[in-house]
Amino acid sequence: MTTTPRVRFDASLWKLPSQVVPNAQHPAQAVNFGVQRWKPASLQHQQDGRIHRLSGQTMGTHWSLRLANPDYLPMAPVQTLLQQVFDDVIAQMSNWEADSVISRFNQSEPGQALVLPAECAHVLEAALHWAELSGAAMDPSMGALVSLWGFGPRQNPLQPHQGQTPAAQDIARLLQTSGYQHMQWNAQTRQLRQPGGLELDFCGIAKGFAVDWAVQKLQAAGWAAGLLEIGGELRSWGQRPDERPWQVQLGTGAATDGTPLVVAINDGAFATSGDFWHQFSVDGRRYSHTLDPRTGWPVAHDLASVTVFHAECMHADALATVLTVLGPDEGMDFARQHAIAAVLSSHSDEAGADRRVLKTPAWINQFGA
Repeated sequence: MTTTPRVRFDASLWKLPSQVVPNAQHPAQAVNFGVQRWKPASLQHQQDGRIHRLSGQTMGTHWSLRLANPDYLPMAPVQTLLQQVFDDVIAQMSNWEADSVISRFNQSEPGQALVLPAECAHVLEAALHWAELSGAAMDPSMGALVSLWGFGPRQNPLQPHQGQTPAAQDIARLLQTSGYQHMQWNAQTRQLRQPGGLELDFCGIAKGFAVDWAVQKLQAAGWAAGLLEIGGELRSWGQRPDERPWQVQLGTGAATDGTPLVVAINDGAFATSGDFWHQFSVDGRRYSHTLDPRTGWPVAHDLASVTVFHAECMHADALATVLTVLGPDEGMDFARQHAIAAVLSSHSDEAGADRRVLKTPAWINQFGA
């Protein structure tokens, strides 16, 4: 943990691209990432025939690509490229796959060491960076607690949650063996040693990395512009063929609650974390799938969703988790301190009052009020 991180976190990553305003006479149609009660996002049809579409399923959710293709090149190689990236991410980072890299680590004996692939190490380093900076508001080693709460891998992913809270002594017991401080990680050799009972869970960052990796592969293959989304995490690059920026509509909570965010962007990434996914209620109390690694319990504040903009989707994904755990007040303070562009939306209260929508200064500077 004292070695120099392999992941680059210099200030250039935080330089937000200047806002691009679409042509007022010919506004670009927004790509809709609004989420109907947090069902998988769908992209609106692009009218420009030079923008081609691919879509599918991966990592338990949907993905969709808009690719600027003015020469009408065949899309089969693109489909193959994306599938290879998704398969590689699952093979390395999915704890739902029994033979993935992190599953093999989770099942290893105390003292056993595993050399991580470069991509898996890259994601781990990023997660550890934000874990340390946020005071463990996110932590990639909470897999055992996630499973204890019933939000981890199970035989039937579509089966409803068991609707039960675990015993407090079981939570306390797993907190003793969980936590990134227990990790025996050598960044130079990419060697991770199992201290005993520690389980990795990359669910708060792996999708964002998959978006980044796929976009990098597409750029290397010569695709100059596009927009890729996996389950609400998305990244755009380049301009549309009509030279207008991409426009996206971002989900900020229940579809009927509040005005959706519509933003114009050429290069950058968005990630949204919300408590409409994988939650259950007991005696009138909602239990979110987002656990606070500091307590081992689900977050208890009134945030409904957090959307973060960043140059890289992996970091946007991680930061959405960080701010969700910190909550509206502490999260806003953290975002201001680190110049994070984010929107934090709360639930409507029991009296039906409008929910709060808080935009950080970095978001306002980038996209306006």
